[in-house]
Amino acid sequence: MDKVCGLDVHKDSVFACILDENGEKIFEDRFGTLTPDLDRLRDVLVEHCAGRVAMESTSIYWMPVWRVLEFDFELTLVNPYLIKQMPGRKSDVKDAHWIAMCLQKDMLRGSYVPGADLQQLRQFARRYRYLTIQTVRVEQRLDNHLQRCNIRFSNYVSNQGSNVSIRKVIKAMIGGERDSAKLCKLVHGRIKNKHGAEIISAALTGVITGADVEMFRQCMEELELLEKQQLLCIKLLEELATKYYAKEISLLCTIPGINKMSAMCILAELGGDLKAFYTSAMLVGWAGLRPRNEESAGKIRSRKTLHGNNYLRQMLVQVSWVAARSNKSFLGKKYCQLAQRMKPQKALLAITRKLLVIIYNVLSKKQPFDPYRNMQVQKPV
Repeated sequence: MDKVCGLDVHKDSVFACILDENGEKIFEDRFGTLTPDLDRLRDVLVEHCAGRVAMESTSIYWMPVWRVLEFDFELTLVNPYLIKQMPGRKSDVKDAHWIAMCLQKDMLRGSYVPGADLQQLRQFARRYRYLTIQTVRVEQRLDNHLQRCNIRFSNYVSNQGSNVSIRKVIKAMIGGERDSAKLCKLVHGRIKNKHGAEIISAALTGVITGADVEMFRQCMEELELLEKQQLLCIKLLEELATKYYAKEISLLCTIPGINKMSAMCILAELGGDLKAFYTSAMLVGWAGLRPRNEESAGKIRSRKTLHGNNYLRQMLVQVSWVAARSNKSFLGKKYCQLAQRMKPQKALLAITRKLLVIIYNVLSKKQPFDPYRNMQVQKPV
C-alpha cells in the first residue's frame, strides 16, 4: 500500500488527512480554499509523497481543488452517498481520516470526471440551456406587461416569443405609435386573414403609460442580449464539438429524434469515450433513469427514478418526445404500445431509457444506428 490522502471539501475550508503505508496518520490539518491555500496543500501532499487523493463531490466546491491537484496526483472523486459514515465520526477532520482509510483499502468507487476539453464543451452547453430558460421567462414577463395594458395580441399568435409581428408592434409602441390601425399594418397578413383585421386592430388597442413603455424597452433589450449570447454559445459549442467530436455527432444524428444541436448537448455531458461506464446499465443509473428498488414485506414502496445527471436527463426527455411522436420510427411505435398499458409519463421515461441504451451502443461500437440490428429483427423485403 502507498501513502494516501483524504480531503473533506467545504465552501471555505478543506480538511486533509494523510495516512502512511501502514494506515497510520502522519498529517492532519485544515486549509483554506483560496488558490494560495490550495497551492500550499499541494506542496504538503508532495512533501509527504501522497500518491492517491480522494475527495467527496460537494456541490461545485470540489472543482477548484481538482484543478489544482489533477496534474500531480491520482485523484478520485467519490459520491457522498456511497461513503457510509462510521459511528462517532462526526467532525470534519475525522471525515477526512475516514475517506483516506477507505481509499487505502480500495473501498471507494470513483465518479465520472470529464477531461478539460469536455468540461469547456459542457460549460457552453449548460450556458445555452440557461439562456434558453431565461429567454422564455423574459418573453412571459413581456406578455404580462402587454396584458396589463390590455394589449391582447398574444392571444392570436402561436409563438409569442419569436413571433416577428409581436416584436414589430412592440418596437413601434416604444417609438410612440398608439394608432391601432397603423399597428395592425405591421402584423403579418396570415394572422389578419385568419382572425380578421378588425379583431387584430381591437386587440392592439390598449391603455399605455410611460412606465409601460419603459418596461417594454427593458424587456426588449434583455431579449436581444440573451439571444446574442445564445448565438455566441452555439458558435463556440459548434467549434469545440466539431474539433473533438465530429464523428460522434454524425453517429448520434442517425438515431431518431436527435439533431446536431441535441447531439452536441448529449456529447457535452457524456463525451465520446464511454469506457468509464462498463455497461449500459451503469450509464442509465448515472443519468438517473433507473427505477429504484424499494420493497419491504412484499410491498413495493416506490419505483421513482434515482438522482442523476439532470442536464443529460432533460435533453434525453426532449429527444424522446420527438422520437415518440414519429410514427415512422420504431421508438414511436414502441411508445404507442407502452402507452396502452401504462401512464404516458412512464411510457416516455421507458423510451428515454431505451434511447440512452442506444446512444451507449452507438458510441461504444462506433457504428451508426440500425434499428434492425439493435432490435434483432429482419429487415422488410
